[in-house]
Amino acid sequence: MTITGEIRGPRRPRARWRVTSLEVLCGLLVLALLLQDWLVGVLDVPALRTGATVFVAVCVQAMPFLVLGVLISGAIAAFVPASLLRRAMPRNPALAVPVAGIAGVALPGCECASVPVARRLMQQGVAPAAALAFLLAAPAVNPVVLVSTAVAFKDAPWMVPARFVGSLLTAVVMGWLWTRFGKAEWIAERALRRIPDRDGRSRWAVFAETARHDLVEAGGFLVLGGVFAAVFNVLVPTAWLETLGAQLALAVLVMALLAVVLALCSEADAFVAMSMSALPLLPRLVFLVVGPAVDVKLVALQAGAFGRGFAARFAPATFVVAVACALVSGWVFL
Repeated sequence: MTITGEIRGPRRPRARWRVTSLEVLCGLLVLALLLQDWLVGVLDVPALRTGATVFVAVCVQAMPFLVLGVLISGAIAAFVPASLLRRAMPRNPALAVPVAGIAGVALPGCECASVPVARRLMQQGVAPAAALAFLLAAPAVNPVVLVSTAVAFKDAPWMVPARFVGSLLTAVVMGWLWTRFGKAEWIAERALRRIPDRDGRSRWAVFAETARHDLVEAGGFLVLGGVFAAVFNVLVPTAWLETLGAQLALAVLVMALLAVVLALCSEADAFVAMSMSALPLLPRLVFLVVGPAVDVKLVALQAGAFGRGFAARFAPATFVVAVACALVSGWVFL
């Protein structure tokens, strides 16, 4: 007796549908549309109306720059090889640092994108000092950020060159400090291990995935910044801000720490700083220079990419240098 049967391969695991932040956002928007009449009646409070106006104004003004920034970031990840910058770098690390900093103008990207790009540069032979200078410069001195700053501070045009010089100086000084004092063993070995640039995916797939990831990531921080600006304008009395503005040293320290904690996207942070109109320009400049250089999400990304030992040394030094460079730039331009 023979037994015949069909030989089947292993069953593939059935894909499980998961609720992500996108589904939650869509659900909340639909719910708000269905209950809009009830919400208008419940939320018809002057303070809430003021906060809602500030929130919408910040998000609407910043969103075009955010979208443009993530599209440029995706295009760079997909179509601009990291070896291009490596070939343009001088062999002398001290000279390569300012060149890498200036390259941030031509190769913009958000803070989240600059960390893997810097790691890729190290893996392709770029000196760590130059790669770190690029990491700090790209999110802060690129044209998208400068144009958004000009739009936000149209009544204070000197804020644009002040931010540019302060941020570029931060990147260059940190690169030179690494050249002088940095040690290779502070960087995790995995950060220097060569990995494929695109993992076999097409360039358009890399572009779409990078842009989508950056938009979701940065969009969340934009909403957070809009909420903070709304709460700040509604709950913080003007008298407190006037008192804080009168104590310039305290205002600078508070705004620097606030930039680290809020972790806003560099394409949108100028509109949040603009909303704090009761403060002098110098503390707000410190906020704009420190934020793209060191914040909680950047420290986490750097720890994951380069190791916790690297982040524990690099982040505090960057904070001090960024504050000092912002003060120097503000003293010159403001």
